[in-house]
Amino acid sequence: MASQQTEEPITTPAHLDGVAYLYGHPLLNSLSPPLHQTVYNALGLNWTQIPLSSVTGTSATYPPPYTKSPPIPTFLSSIRENPKFVGSSVTMPWKVNIMAHLDDLTEDARQAGACNTIFVRKGEDGRTEYVGTNTDCIGIREALVQNKLVATNGEDSFRGKPALIVGGGGTARTAVYVLRKWLGASKIYIVNRDSAEVEAILKEDGERNPNPVAPLIHVSEPAVAAGLEKPAAIVSGIPNYPPKTPEEIKARGVIQAFFSGGSPLSGDSYKGVILEMCYHPVPWTEIAQLASDAGWKVILGSEALIWQGLEQARLWTGQDIAAKPGVVQQVKDVVAKSIASRAPSKSNL
Repeated sequence: MASQQTEEPITTPAHLDGVAYLYGHPLLNSLSPPLHQTVYNALGLNWTQIPLSSVTGTSATYPPPYTKSPPIPTFLSSIRENPKFVGSSVTMPWKVNIMAHLDDLTEDARQAGACNTIFVRKGEDGRTEYVGTNTDCIGIREALVQNKLVATNGEDSFRGKPALIVGGGGTARTAVYVLRKWLGASKIYIVNRDSAEVEAILKEDGERNPNPVAPLIHVSEPAVAAGLEKPAAIVSGIPNYPPKTPEEIKARGVIQAFFSGGSPLSGDSYKGVILEMCYHPVPWTEIAQLASDAGWKVILGSEALIWQGLEQARLWTGQDIAAKPGVVQQVKDVVAKSIASRAPSKSNL
């Protein structure tokens, strides 16, 4: 067991032309390596993505190659010295702390308050720069836009209408940015069991955006939610578990109040669209079922995973992956097969 606490070196297999990393822990259930391998194979690239993670158990618990998640300085020093490095996914617990160590950040990373991707860029002086961005923004955007409802009068189903965010973590912060910048929400409701987390989001947002085009509104009472204009888009970013504490039960009541009432979009059978970001360990959650029963179109979180991964691949390869015939479908098939092998979906519950 003592050897498991020793920091293992970050190495690149000699036969590879390029290596990406998945940096964080634990990563035993990550779909990122198979997603990216599908892209690399389709493009004819001799690349792979190596997970860097710490877990309890032996390295045999994950298909090799496998190393332990090193501290940020060790990790960044290693990739700066590695000519085969093409980019890295970044996950918990490093998504916030790593930002201060990078050469630059994109606006997406700054607004989301987290970095989930590192890519390489040549600076004006020709020096290699290691840049942090947040492709979860693209994942959420594309999952919603690709599945948005279409009214008979051609009206945009999102723009100028309220949106709702469930949760108070990183997904909520990213969703705020996406709903404002790309979907044109008029206002954004936030529902969460922990009011302190919501207050933190409101404070951070006020500092970044003193005069937002879509104000954030904390909704904590079911009766208040029932009287508000219904959202057209919902992003849910909380774990899948039944509510137990008084705070959790009240928050669930607020969510259900938003689900109920309202009417389907003109020309469509749904009241709106909900992106359920939680897809592990089961892709069809309690909230997904409640929304579906109430007449909402449910988009699984794996859709956001796919589109954020394709954006990572675009940054790392320099190629428009979505424009490559058949590649997106190949990735969707691999992700769907992986999820189906791990847990039941709505179709077989």
